[in-house]
Amino acid sequence: MTRSGNVYVISNVGSFGEHVYKIGMTRRLQPMDRIKELGDASVPFEFDVHAMIKSDDAPALEGALHREFHHRRVNLVNERKEFFRIELDEFAITVQKLHGEIEFARIAEAKEYRQTLAKRQAQEAAKAAGVPLTPAPSQVEQVAAYATL
Repeated sequence: MTRSGNVYVISNVGSFGEHVYKIGMTRRLQPMDRIKELGDASVPFEFDVHAMIKSDDAPALEGALHREFHHRRVNLVNERKEFFRIELDEFAITVQKLHGEIEFARIAEAKEYRQTLAKRQAQEAAKAAGVPLTPAPSQVEQVAAYATL
């Protein structure tokens, strides 16, 4: 079995907060399929990719990174959970030492999360101004459908 693959570093600010990253690995030909799969059902927002590192020995690189940041694990009981509280600069220095130069995104786009925050702020401002909130379209459709029964 081949050991080549991709080691990824992803975050989900809306679910886990700032500076919490998952360091994982995939051998899939389309590594983004794995990231999408992780964000589909178990978390309220999509993951942001900070680094996708192609490696001839992805399990070894992932293991070395996990060992390097072991003391920074979010879950100290279940080591199968691959979440770490780190700074991306620390990560970049460690990867450079273990693997070489990489490109990575320092700031999470967190698009859905930031849009949700903006909507919440608008709702709070409307509420403070005494403006009634309108239900989401799906709720209106549900009420209309129920009323016709």
